[in-house]
Amino acid sequence: MNLFDDNEKNDYFESDETQPEKKKEPKKPTLKPEDPKYWEESDDEFEHLYIHRKTRFKIWIFGGLAIFLIWLISFIYIRMFQPYVTEATQYGYVETLYKEGDVFKTFEGVLLPYKSLMDTTRVYEGDFVFSTSDANIAATLKEMQFACKPVKVEYSIYHSRMPWRGCSHVIVTRVDSVNERDILPADRRPSYLHDSNQNYEPTGDQAVK
Repeated sequence: MNLFDDNEKNDYFESDETQPEKKKEPKKPTLKPEDPKYWEESDDEFEHLYIHRKTRFKIWIFGGLAIFLIWLISFIYIRMFQPYVTEATQYGYVETLYKEGDVFKTFEGVLLPYKSLMDTTRVYEGDFVFSTSDANIAATLKEMQFACKPVKVEYSIYHSRMPWRGCSHVIVTRVDSVNERDILPADRRPSYLHDSNQNYEPTGDQAVK
């Protein structure tokens, strides 16, 4: 005789009985102030801190647009209006100076670097091409050109050329006369500059050789 009756077996793993599936509760509709039931609901104390999805989307859009505009304005300012080289100097003789421009009239010029002309041990590095919109600076440069005297110019270099500044990246901001004896060291000075007691004014041919 079996101690346990098969009918009385209670096997939970092989039970044929199936548990009923839990039904998902329908999502509670979001009521609007126009609906009378909206005012019957209990107020959530943190409800005023919630940000709606559409509002978050707008914040992301306008925030990204603001960042892009700030970056664009900074890029334009740096590339067009801010020089990346300032207070640089160059010595030389003014070879060419003329006024150019259709709408914005600027002065364009070429300077022969004094050190490149006098230093015969190095290869000539090329002319110094510049622009300026200052009429006073242009007048001084023209005067020194006619006198065949060297000048010292201070200049800035920009990333981009702008029509109101000139046709060159190099913009002359100041010009001064200079003594030839102060430009080159004694071992590289021309023979006519060795005698410091002699008040010698070089001619046009000697000034550019």
